[in-house]
Amino acid sequence: MDVPRIKARVSELLAEYRIPSAAIGVLHDGRITDFAVGVKELSTRAPATTDTIYQCGSLTKTWTALAFMQLVDEGKAALDEPVRTYLPKFRVADPEVSAHVTPRHLLNHTNGIEEDFGAPREDDDIYERMVANLAHAPQVHPLGRTHGYSAALGYAILARIMEVIDGKGWDDIMKDRLFDPLGLTATSSRPEDVDQDRAATGHLVLSLDEDPVVSPVSHLPRTFGPSGLINSTAREVLALAHVFLNEGKARNGTRIVSADAVREMMESRVPIPDPYTFGPQWALGLIVCDWHGETVYAHDGSTIGQNARLRILPDSGIAVAMLTNAGPRDTFYRRVFNDILAELGASTIPDLPKPDPTRNLDLSRYTGVYERPGARYEVTAEGGELSLTFVMNSMEAQFLGKPERITYELLPISETHFLMPPSDPLEDPQTIAIYDFQDGVAQFLHTNCRVNPRTG
Repeated sequence: MDVPRIKARVSELLAEYRIPSAAIGVLHDGRITDFAVGVKELSTRAPATTDTIYQCGSLTKTWTALAFMQLVDEGKAALDEPVRTYLPKFRVADPEVSAHVTPRHLLNHTNGIEEDFGAPREDDDIYERMVANLAHAPQVHPLGRTHGYSAALGYAILARIMEVIDGKGWDDIMKDRLFDPLGLTATSSRPEDVDQDRAATGHLVLSLDEDPVVSPVSHLPRTFGPSGLINSTAREVLALAHVFLNEGKARNGTRIVSADAVREMMESRVPIPDPYTFGPQWALGLIVCDWHGETVYAHDGSTIGQNARLRILPDSGIAVAMLTNAGPRDTFYRRVFNDILAELGASTIPDLPKPDPTRNLDLSRYTGVYERPGARYEVTAEGGELSLTFVMNSMEAQFLGKPERITYELLPISETHFLMPPSDPLEDPQTIAIYDFQDGVAQFLHTNCRVNPRTG
């Protein structure tokens, strides 16, 4: 790669999007090229380097899934055994789900359990208490009915299964099973273990006309541990990617999981209702993308002020990781990655689909209210066109400096998919799905991988 040219381009884009820094790593045919651009903290102007440590957010889920597959390899866990095999007291509000939900449902986000785990203290038994708090958790949708991303709960249950089997806490499991065997020295799961001299500071971009501000939240709560608390460098994230590109082996030759486990993680898939935002399918701890006919595996992650992106292209022998201390912005990621991928002669990220103005839809099938705790979407029709109003809780709106109600156009792509143009310059175009028609009306709205059931 022409690294100086790419660094200059990334520097331009950072300024355009008001993102303080980005650390990027490229694994190509077994070799890693990494570089960093910008500053890890705006107030100090300390430069970001390839040793800067960023928060990985939900990219943590891929790490947790990989460690769980070690237990499957060892015959200590099975993907299709009920959770109760390992946690006999496991219970949610629905008796059928209590009895039949499996690790596979948790890994691919089809369990449908509402994230209703209370506010447990951040002690070492937190995942045990999260699971115990689920006795009255309702279903967002029936078990296996659709894909609906679980931000924290699903992988917390997996972590508790791992703790019972291994007899130690999830943090120690990750260190013993992954970080140490992979030879990682900068990667950790406890915020207190991060070297603060190397840590990037998260920032919030509130306006493109002003510098971003430091995030008031230094890290996610421990309830998100198995789902979002890993910190790492771009180079060490690529150590994870190497395992998927090399049939379960680390760069140092250590076997992390079997080749069969890697294939299972990649090939056990469920459809994603909105196939355009990330990809058409979800595997076990991995998103499955289709880039012009090439299968690409991915996972992203966001905390309050930091962002992570990983893309793995097995057919091309390429993986690209990018960590930033502001965001996420989808168009920024697309422009940076497409520049790198084009230079390597690899497949690039497809554009979002264009609306189909010839579509003649019965708008009454879509209108209604779709909501979950903390998120409400009102779909209305007027003048032959659909619109969506996102209702934000007042605290979140004040935190982000946005109005509590934001309305978007919905432009039809197909019978179930819509393009949603941005409402302000800080946003990017999005796609959403409104689908699963019963008695003439849609039952679910799927956006940013989250599923929201019709409530009115």
